[in-house]
Amino acid sequence: MGRIEKRFAKLRAAGRKALVPFITAGDPSLEATVPVMHALVAAGADVIELGVPFSDPMADGPVIQASSERALARGAGLERVLGMVREFRRDDPDTPVVFMGYLNPVEVRGAGRYAAALVDAGVDGTLLVDLPPEEAADYRDAFAAAGLDLILLAAPTSTPARMARLRAQASGYLYYVSYAGVTGADRLDSGQAGTRLRELRQGSPVPVVVGFGIRDAESAVRMSAEADGVVVGSALVSVMAAAEGADEAARLAAGFLRPLRDGLDGAGPG
Repeated sequence: MGRIEKRFAKLRAAGRKALVPFITAGDPSLEATVPVMHALVAAGADVIELGVPFSDPMADGPVIQASSERALARGAGLERVLGMVREFRRDDPDTPVVFMGYLNPVEVRGAGRYAAALVDAGVDGTLLVDLPPEEAADYRDAFAAAGLDLILLAAPTSTPARMARLRAQASGYLYYVSYAGVTGADRLDSGQAGTRLRELRQGSPVPVVVGFGIRDAESAVRMSAEADGVVVGSALVSVMAAAEGADEAARLAAGFLRPLRDGLDGAGPG
């Protein structure tokens, strides 16, 4: 049983929702990433999604695009990000880490080499925004052979046939995008999302988390009602953007996340 499966099993046994913060590796500084990861865990993070900076982040809104550009300018390439995970693992052997990125770096290295490098560094899963499930079989097989979960995305536009395909191919957890668009927008419709989440969770062999548009404790609690957990990204990245130094970035990250953790725990199981 891998770290992701263990963590969700523990949450399920305790009747708790998963809180999954996203940060861009290398932003607000290279030195801040690992301290921020530890601060997020201390503030209640269950899984950390670590954005791998990419030059053309087409699924991301302006906040995360800008953070990716800043990180790339500082030299936050894949090898540097893998080094950050290795450093994180020295003090935290348990918290799952999932890379969120794009297919190009996988194509450059080959799926097998890419997966082996991630697992060796201590990464548990990867979410490739531009890899549709219809084309994912070879990647999924290569990743599974290395022990890396391929996290798949579902959207409001996903047809019943595609949702069935996603459930059949699921590994780690499924990520439901709460609206069609890029990250960071403010257009939550918890009623519609709840209906789609119930459909996706029905018969799913893995947990289902929901992201995009979650900005605070209220939206996290509202969106968690029909999900196994929530992902928060742009709002957290924005809070840290102006931090001066690793200590301030870690403090701001923890201060942002703690109310979400408290809200989810106070809401009880869904």
